[in-house]
Amino acid sequence: MTISRIAQPDGTLGILLPGLGAVATTLVAGTLLARRGLGAPVGSLTQLGQLKLGAGTRERTVPIREAVPLAPLTNLAFGAWDIFPDNALEAARVAGVLEERHLAPIAEELASLRPMPGAFYPQYVKKLQGTHTKRASSKADMVAQLRDDIRTFRRNAGATRLVAVWCASTEVLVEPAACHQTIAQFDRGLMQDDPAISNAQLYAWACLQEGVPFVNGSPNLAADFPAAASLAREAGVPLAGKDYKTGQTLMKTIIGPGLKARLLGLNGWFSTNILGNRDGEVLDDIESFRAKERSKLGVLEQVLEPERYPELYGKFHHKVRIEYYPPRGDAKEGWDNIDLFGWLGYPMQLKIDFLCRDSILAAPLVLDLALLMDLAHRAGLSGTQDWLSFYFKSPMTQPGAKQVHDLFAQQRALEATLRAFAGEAPLAPGGEARA
Repeated sequence: MTISRIAQPDGTLGILLPGLGAVATTLVAGTLLARRGLGAPVGSLTQLGQLKLGAGTRERTVPIREAVPLAPLTNLAFGAWDIFPDNALEAARVAGVLEERHLAPIAEELASLRPMPGAFYPQYVKKLQGTHTKRASSKADMVAQLRDDIRTFRRNAGATRLVAVWCASTEVLVEPAACHQTIAQFDRGLMQDDPAISNAQLYAWACLQEGVPFVNGSPNLAADFPAAASLAREAGVPLAGKDYKTGQTLMKTIIGPGLKARLLGLNGWFSTNILGNRDGEVLDDIESFRAKERSKLGVLEQVLEPERYPELYGKFHHKVRIEYYPPRGDAKEGWDNIDLFGWLGYPMQLKIDFLCRDSILAAPLVLDLALLMDLAHRAGLSGTQDWLSFYFKSPMTQPGAKQVHDLFAQQRALEATLRAFAGEAPLAPGGEARA
């Protein structure tokens, strides 16, 4: 990748968040605390990561935020939509992720963030009944209202640039249809209230039409279809997604490459999740779970390459379950039982019990994606940004490209692109800079 020029991150970057729930409020609160020096942005590559620059005797490692021109945390402004009227402080207390000691110092700022009414058709998220929603004569009218929201937020925030990052719920599984093939067909589908056009697609379409980079953090069919890709290219807007890679799938993309590196065989991998927050409630609906299941199941097949290693991975059984258990709240438990085999086929087992916090893991990803998508936009990139696959369970790709799920391969692609942004030569396979 060759980057000829990157505009400087002058002025305010507005971050629009469809969904002001656990993930979004954790992100906003953590950012406010970090810029006051009251909390560390642990898990954020853009804030704590390092990048290798130079070569030979001139090789050095510098913080990523110094290597490439990222918007500083002090220049961020947040806006949101939600189907419930709670401001960010109220929503954070309902979510129960952060303790009062973290909310109290920034309570006034959080309370000032009030969500705009959400674009919501309940058939796509059957477990939620929104009370703070828009009314529209058609889905085309709904998009028009969202576009007006975007323009109003840009003006009120004094933002020079915007990025939107999806933080709302998982929708029922929606398959691509005729309306998703071209821009004209999608616009016609909006006018005709096509049932294949879900809530998430309305936000994505509005953002693309307003020239706003869009990140899909859910498994929803939000922007990974030909019409959206065409609109993004026409508008010169980057796209990325989908489904944040946080708990259990993160473990799979770490452990799976290790098993393959040592050529240990796999008979089966059983995964179950216990989750009690709003996301868990939504996924208690079988149709929403199917969308999440598809996102989770594709990981191991790509990482292990059964077509190349049929004797090791040609017949393994992969199963995923998600259980809604309200007492857990946002403290998710991801439990994995891995049946593997080694020398002469002797069986072994590996068990992983990851007691994690869903929103604590997701919030730094949202921050990174917002800053990196803004960087990509200022560098003139548009369309699907494969190099951000590091952050997703089911990465969107350019047409004809294969998904990559190996976390370490994804990390190399991400770092290679950051080096290009920094004006550095690509690295050779051994890690040295090419001449």
